[in-house]
Amino acid sequence: MNITFCCTDTKAQPWLDGLRAAFPEASVEVWEPGAPQADHAVVWAPPQQFLDQQQALKGLFNIGAGVDALLKLHLPPGVKVVRLDDAGMSVQMAEYVCHAVIRHFREFDGYEADVKAGKWSYRKPRDRQDFSIGVMGLGVLGERVARALRVFDFPVHGWSRTPKAIEGVVTHSGEAGFDTFLSNCRVLVNLLPLTPDTRDILNRDTLGRLKPGGYLINVARGAHLVEADLLALLESDQMAGATLDVFRTEPLPADHPFWNHPRITITPHTSARTLRDESIAQIAGKIRALEAGQPVAGVVDPVRGY
Repeated sequence: MNITFCCTDTKAQPWLDGLRAAFPEASVEVWEPGAPQADHAVVWAPPQQFLDQQQALKGLFNIGAGVDALLKLHLPPGVKVVRLDDAGMSVQMAEYVCHAVIRHFREFDGYEADVKAGKWSYRKPRDRQDFSIGVMGLGVLGERVARALRVFDFPVHGWSRTPKAIEGVVTHSGEAGFDTFLSNCRVLVNLLPLTPDTRDILNRDTLGRLKPGGYLINVARGAHLVEADLLALLESDQMAGATLDVFRTEPLPADHPFWNHPRITITPHTSARTLRDESIAQIAGKIRALEAGQPVAGVVDPVRGY
């Protein structure tokens, strides 16, 4: 069996060592133009040339959670695109979102600014029942986030394309449930996959349907958000603020208004990082299942985009 590794901006050697340990009987090499045909590939942002030359692939294993960039390319016929189910990312995402929600709810950003100014301040406690949180996208990551938020007794709503049931979470689904979902939320957490249907979904209209003083946490993809619309809603005080981990252009350009906006907190696409050892173990199990003709979790539907 031949396994090839083609991951942009990723140190190859630790991955090669792990994959070779998992498959001592296989050839595991970094892809180079003209390389022999591989049976399976471990990839992140591969060039089209790689896919054009590797037409015999059975499995294409993406080391990140999102596959939107991969699906834009012309894929070999019959290849299965397989995403990571979790590999340690869901707990990181839950940590990040809970931190962002609590920081906003408890007004820790305000206290931090006051301390820097040498001011000893007091803010009236907020009613958490008035801080309903909506999680948009209830896959593996979204469900974990929704369950984590419930631990802090926030009212939690969830929205997904198809119906889901999560204990303690009010769930909505489809186009018919979208408006009801938004109107019940004061804080909106976006965990949707990026597809043609979800691009620009965070816009003046949808964000404007949140409860007054709405707050956005975007940890999915930068292309979900119409940036100018968010800035306009903040300027008009219709929204209170945002925490953003993903952007249309990354790294974020030095002159971008998000850097110094007083009501926007930014982080450098770090809400949930791929954990190498967990990922290798999961990929190895899926490759062996594919080779044995067994069903594999995480196979992407190219039509739906996830």
